This record gives sequence, structure tokens and C-alpha cells, in this order.
Amino acid sequence: MFWSGEFLLACGALVLAGGGAVIAWAVRRRASRRAIPVPADRPLPAKEHQPAGRLQKSLMKTRQGLLSRLREAWGVNKEVEERFSELEAALLAADIGPKATQQLLDRLRPHARELQSSEALYAALAGLMRTVLEDGSSPAPTARPYVVVVAGVNGVGKTTTIGKLAYRYRQAHQKVLLVAADTFRAAAGEQLEQWAQKVGATCVRHQGGADPSAVAFDGMKAATARNVDVVIVDTAGRLHVKSHLMEELKKVIRIIGRQIDGAPHEILLVIDATTGQNALNQARAFCEALPVSGIVLTKLDGTAKGGAILAVRAELGVPIRYIGIGEAPTDLEPFDADAFVRAVLSED
Repeated sequence: MFWSGEFLLACGALVLAGGGAVIAWAVRRRASRRAIPVPADRPLPAKEHQPAGRLQKSLMKTRQGLLSRLREAWGVNKEVEERFSELEAALLAADIGPKATQQLLDRLRPHARELQSSEALYAALAGLMRTVLEDGSSPAPTARPYVVVVAGVNGVGKTTTIGKLAYRYRQAHQKVLLVAADTFRAAAGEQLEQWAQKVGATCVRHQGGADPSAVAFDGMKAATARNVDVVIVDTAGRLHVKSHLMEELKKVIRIIGRQIDGAPHEILLVIDATTGQNALNQARAFCEALPVSGIVLTKLDGTAKGGAILAVRAELGVPIRYIGIGEAPTDLEPFDADAFVRAVLSED
């Protein structure tokens, strides 16, 4: 069978057009893989969102304790100074801390006679608390791979927080690598690897007792070789009480910086909210040694000490990035100052 010249030309044009489309698709795919990671505090898909009122439920003990003390402090037939004395005691009992408490009292005092009811007090406190807290949104990633180092003492929920953070990045379609540089605690590497498998990330780990800097070195090499978007590095706990171990953490950070320019891009400190003022002491020790860029406050569900958020923010000036309100992968929420204040001061 013979084909006409016009038909053959038409077929050739179709082949070229199809090839061009394939090439364009490949270029777009390659470009998308090299895109800068999106922030992990981007909202999760609707089906993964926390139900409305979840934060308020998690902060129930904090709210109940604080509101009952505020109502008692601001009762009728009390002089202004008596009210303020009892208000100070109420705020300190909620673990809000001396500095944040003093800031709130100083700003409330000029309006004392206007605040005749406990409801008026709540409204005034809400605005002042938001000012102290502000929102702690994570900075937009500007590098790839984007390296996050996570620090904190043992028992605060550090490894779980890393798993939840990895989950958030994976939900944003990022390729995530976890680095198990906490080689002191025997089970830490295994737990991190389990989280990696659970959320669809990969993990670099050595045997227990290995040099954390060596693990960090291998992790950065793997991140570059595997073309990942985000690297999250676990580090050893109990460092705030041993200076030589804090130096070890500084060495890990130096090694990371030598392998990837500008890294680490974030250093997150994980604090257990149930420890109250001890959380502030831990945070202060870490912040003196490291350029901590954000705080993650865990175990807010079920504690009456949620006011520690204000203490940490006022004392250290470090933004609260995330809060942990449960054990599920979805139970790590970007911190929202307005939502937090409403959750602890709402009568509903």
C-alpha cells in the first residue's frame, strides 16, 4: 500500500507534536521536583484538619483553672489593689511566669476602674495576651534541602514531634529525610525509623553509641544524593544539664553547616508543657547555647499548665511555632495566638 505525501507529512507532524508534549511534561516534572519546599505550617488538607473546638478541648484544664481563679480575683466588693494582688496570684498559678504576668498587670492597671466585671477582664486580658504571644509562623523555606534541627531533653516528645512534622511535610508532597543523630538513647534511632516508615519518609541512622556528628555528616550527604526537599535532624536529649554534651550538639550543627550552605535553616526546641516553669528553665539553657528559631510546646492536652506558653514567649522572645495536642500524626498544630487565647479565656 502506498501513502500519499500529504498523509506522511501529517503523521510526522503529529509525532513531533506528541514528542514535544512529552518533553514539556518531563521539564515541568523536573522543575517541580526542584521547587523550594513549602512551609510545614501550611494547612493540612480538609480531611486532615483538626475538628473545630479540638484546641479548646485540649486546653480544658488550663482554661478551667485560670477562669475560676480570675473570677475569684475579680469578685465584687474588692478594692483595686486587692483585685490586682489576687490577679497576680492567679496568673502565676497558671504558670504564665513572672515577666509575662508583670507585663499584663502593668498594661491592665491604667484601666482598672473600667473593668468592673470578670467578662470585661477576660476581654482585656485576651487582647494583651495576643500582644505578648504574637503568631509564630515558620519562615518560608528558601533552600533545598531545607534542614531543620530538633532539640530538647529526653521525655518531652521530641521524636514524636519529628514524626508529626515529617507527616506535615509529606502531606505537602515533600520528599523528607529523617536523621537519627540522637545516638545516646538506645531506642531513639529505631523509633525515628518507625516514624519514617509510618509517614512515608526515609531515615539515616547508625548503631547506638555512634558519633552524632558522623550521623549528621552522612545524613547531609544522603540528603544531597537523594535529592530530598526537607531534612529533619533528631539530637540527643538531657543536654541542658551537661555542658560537654551541649558542645557536642554545637558540633553537630557545625557539621551540618559545612555540608549544606546556610544550614540548619531552623532549630526547633521541643518543650513539655506539663513541666510548667521547668520548661522555661530548659528553654533558657538551650537558647543560651544555640540560635533557637522556634519553640514546639507538647502535651498541651490534659495539662493545667498551658500558660507556660506566655512565660516562654515573654522570657525568651522566641516564637512558638507548633503545639502538640495528642499522639496522632495530625496532632501537631501550627501555633495560632488568637485561637490559643480564645481557647483559654472562653466561658463556652
